[in-house]
Amino acid sequence: MDKKVAIVTGAAKGIGRAIAQRLVDQGCFVVLVDVDEEQGVLATNELGAEHACFMPCDISKEADVAALFQSVIGEYKKVDILVNNAGILRDKMIWKMPSEDFDAVIDVNLKGTWLMCKEAAKVMRQQENGRIVNIASRAWLGNRGQTNYSASKAGVIGLTRSLALELGKYHVLVNAVAPGLIDTPLTQGLRGEIKQKLIEAQPTKTMGRPEDVANVVAFLTSSETQFITGQTIYVDGGKSIGAGS
Repeated sequence: MDKKVAIVTGAAKGIGRAIAQRLVDQGCFVVLVDVDEEQGVLATNELGAEHACFMPCDISKEADVAALFQSVIGEYKKVDILVNNAGILRDKMIWKMPSEDFDAVIDVNLKGTWLMCKEAAKVMRQQENGRIVNIASRAWLGNRGQTNYSASKAGVIGLTRSLALELGKYHVLVNAVAPGLIDTPLTQGLRGEIKQKLIEAQPTKTMGRPEDVANVVAFLTSSETQFITGQTIYVDGGKSIGAGS
């Protein structure tokens, strides 16, 4: 394949879907990965078979991730870009949070990202080229009711920094993007007064769009970007400046 091959997890909708579209616009062939097969196939059909394909995968399972990469390499011979976007929420105050909710969030958000990075590192190290972008969150700085989610995203940023050190000499760049309040199906489901309170807490008094995140991913994965690695770029309307306020 002449095009760059990109894998995007959690690509069926929301931010992941926008990232997939932006990478297609940038000239990549995108492998959409998600556990939601119905939405994943729908998103792939919208992008077109010449630009994308869908592969279901539970990234929290090592065997599934290994099989995914085996399929991609078998079909396309390379992986130029990996975007780890898949993630889940299980919000509760810590005294109400079952340990199962902690485990579930860590398994997908952190372990799943680590498993995807591990397989990508094997391929990109041999290629001596590649880009990895991990979608973290402004919440890594701390959010009430998100001890599990915040811990998982803090782990993603630590993983990003360490992996940048390990892969730098192989010309593989690894960065993180930390979105804040983004207009996605998840936030659209919030009650009106809760959503408005969150918007008012933003320095910009607005929500971001999935495309705002996708544009940063496109920048970090472009061939013009050759000397940025181990960094976290916030797409949060300035909320990270006053974290916890």
